Amino acid sequence: MRFRNPIVVMLLAALMLCGATAFAKSNEAFKLKPGAEGKLCLTCHTAFSGKLQAKHIHTPLAKGECTGCHNPHASTHAKLMEGPAETICYKCHDQVIPADAASSHQVVAAGKCVACHDPHASANPANLIKGGGDLCFDCHQALGKKIAANKFSHAPVKQGCLKCHNPHASAKHANLLTAEEPKLCLECHKTTSEGFKKRHLNYPVERGRCTSCHDPHGSNAGALLADNVHQPLKSGMCNQCHEEPTAAQPFALKKQGFELCKGCHYDMLNTAFGKKRLHWPLVDKAGCINCHSPHASTQASLLRKPMLEVCGSCHADTLARQARAQTKHQPINDGECTTCHSPHASDNLFLQTKAATSEVCAQCHDWQTHSTHPIGPEVIDPRNRNLSLDCLSCHRTHGTEYKHFLYYPDVQTLCVQCHTKYRR
Repeated sequence: MRFRNPIVVMLLAALMLCGATAFAKSNEAFKLKPGAEGKLCLTCHTAFSGKLQAKHIHTPLAKGECTGCHNPHASTHAKLMEGPAETICYKCHDQVIPADAASSHQVVAAGKCVACHDPHASANPANLIKGGGDLCFDCHQALGKKIAANKFSHAPVKQGCLKCHNPHASAKHANLLTAEEPKLCLECHKTTSEGFKKRHLNYPVERGRCTSCHDPHGSNAGALLADNVHQPLKSGMCNQCHEEPTAAQPFALKKQGFELCKGCHYDMLNTAFGKKRLHWPLVDKAGCINCHSPHASTQASLLRKPMLEVCGSCHADTLARQARAQTKHQPINDGECTTCHSPHASDNLFLQTKAATSEVCAQCHDWQTHSTHPIGPEVIDPRNRNLSLDCLSCHRTHGTEYKHFLYYPDVQTLCVQCHTKYRR
């Protein structure tokens, strides 16, 4: 049967080409001339020929198989890719993140292989865009700056991040570590020497978690202790909090929770317990160490992590609200929750640092010039006569989906919540 309609002929040809592409993954699917693999592409992409001089060349390119990743005719994806950029690498490379991985690199999970690897050729092994830690610090900029500024450096860090971390995923360990601590640390540090024991006051630290005291990336404190060191540790007085190193349980605490901290921080804790409202981590079984590191920390006030992360470990809903808010509240954005809230205790609602909400806001905002609308304890909120009008009557401090933290999409809708006679 012969088809005379040229459109039908073209459609059949297209279907035949699609079929060939679907069932054949090599250059043969496109009926290239003998020996034309790769070379044909370079007749137009002349500037690309310099890539072939690199020390490390991606296997498909070395074989001239440009069609391993690109469709030479048309594609629904950018750069004529054969498929989505986040999945095309897996045509040849096995999935690099195990289904049950304990931790995975965010950029890998997002399928952004080319953020680290050059898909064609590179001067670095594994076609990495840059060598050593320089590549990692493109994203981890704050850490890179801190490492560069540290007075004391950690030898493995100089050898590159991959000495301790897996770049793709870790099957069993958090933070992409190749092994859990202290096992990872003990690959280099020998604990049997007298010097090691003496420096740790004969405590069996080889059974503990090294990073509870030391910063693995380097420090400005001696012995790679984290920059901010708790005074008992700095003074070599571990037995002020722990049992003696010869005890059956040398790491056991002499007292539990805030009772242990009260021995030194009596005034602060006594003041806190005199307040009407206590922050629950303070009276929890773990006490102060819910938020603070008992040994050393990279953060001020010995916080375990940056303040926003510490607060967010319990108040994730509040941070999520800020994340989707149109207008960001600056204290939260800067990770300074204690600008408005007391971290330990307060006589005020929501552990506010001041009794009146307007006073809290006035630390940054001159609300008296903001609006001519009456506000203050003498002005009653008509929606609830047990409340007075203050900043929270119109604004939600942690943000809303509307501008300026407003509860409604426009000012008019907000106003008629109280001024009912103006409603239509």
